[in-house]
Amino acid sequence: MSGYIGAIPTPQATQSRDVYTATSNQTTFTTQGYTPDLVSVFLNGVHLARADYTATNGSDVVLAVGAAANDTVEIIAFGSFEASSSTFTGDVVASGGTLQATGDTAAGDDAAIGFTSAEGLILTGQGTTSDVTIKNDADATVMSIATGTTGATFAGDVIVPDGDLILGSTAVTSTAAELNILDGVTATAAELNIMDGVTSTAAEINLIDGGTARGTTAVADGDGFLTNDGGTMRMTSVDTLATYMGTKIGGGMEFIASSGAISDGTASVAFTGFDASKYDHYAFFLQYVVPVTDAVLLLAQSSTDNGSNYATTSGNYHGAGTTDTAGFTVAGFSGYTIGSGSNEFGVSGNFMLYAPHNSSTYTMGNCSNITYNSADADGYITAMAWGGPSSLQTTGSARIAAEDVDALRFIFTSGNIESGEITMFGIVNS
Repeated sequence: MSGYIGAIPTPQATQSRDVYTATSNQTTFTTQGYTPDLVSVFLNGVHLARADYTATNGSDVVLAVGAAANDTVEIIAFGSFEASSSTFTGDVVASGGTLQATGDTAAGDDAAIGFTSAEGLILTGQGTTSDVTIKNDADATVMSIATGTTGATFAGDVIVPDGDLILGSTAVTSTAAELNILDGVTATAAELNIMDGVTSTAAEINLIDGGTARGTTAVADGDGFLTNDGGTMRMTSVDTLATYMGTKIGGGMEFIASSGAISDGTASVAFTGFDASKYDHYAFFLQYVVPVTDAVLLLAQSSTDNGSNYATTSGNYHGAGTTDTAGFTVAGFSGYTIGSGSNEFGVSGNFMLYAPHNSSTYTMGNCSNITYNSADADGYITAMAWGGPSSLQTTGSARIAAEDVDALRFIFTSGNIESGEITMFGIVNS
């Protein structure tokens, strides 16, 4: 370059030129190569519009209308250029295209946009308060990442319109009726953000500050509640609360289980809710327990393997006046049996079992029951086993073995149970 002092600058843009003399009706002209959209075509010195030719494959230029013989076709291809580490003082606008960043960002970048195939789009920042801040059109902060941290802070609600909110590896899902408002603020249905997208009414929301009642649904085993465990809120079940309260409440009687209405033809009714850590003794209440077979006795048989097997041999138990019984005496003895005929309503009363967990002594039990026999002409009730149509029966019996009893079943000496109900209570440890 004549007259230029210093190194010759590297050109930032180049061009190539191809000139052809056309044959009759020639349309295709093969060039040295070009970048699509960076090409100009002249026919006899006239610059052709884009609609007059096609230049898309980087090699051929095809005229829309064939040239005449000896026409001059001139094709000029322009080369692209790259800018390295350039600084722009104004806005950079990519009109009709996209800004495509490649390469990772660095830890010391004040603000950078990068891309890797594994991480995708990368935003890196470095500020005195926040490293990354996302704002809305009103210049208000929506989300920020504090300097040097990995946690994100959202200025407003986090809304998951569809899908689960994952905490760690656990999905947190909820229906409107299951949401608990922890801060005690009463909310309307429109104000509540339901994470799974279920619309709810205010009445369906359970507020643990007492604003809305649980409703008619009773608390049951397996239900959960929140408790402050040394400063940390944790979910636990009502079962653990029941166990804890049992250790704190001195004495008292606690419901354990009920047979419900006994179905006709039931062979026996068993109870396995024995717990020596909570109860010393047990009370069983009989409500009109009627046998299928007339004139039988009601016994209770014990188990030491949680009900898999029961002691059923005559002589395993000692009842009043005899050592040959096949169970604790519950109702009926000394000629007084339980009827199932017309106007005979089985037996009602109670049976007490004392310290069955004590494996160093025999297990003792006693009963106090009333039966009605319509065939008996007497009309009064006295103690022990006398009475007439109605008889009061009170006696005791024992399991003749020193063992830990952990289950009990009620069974008639013959036949099945027709109807009735039996309920089990525990006498809480003092």
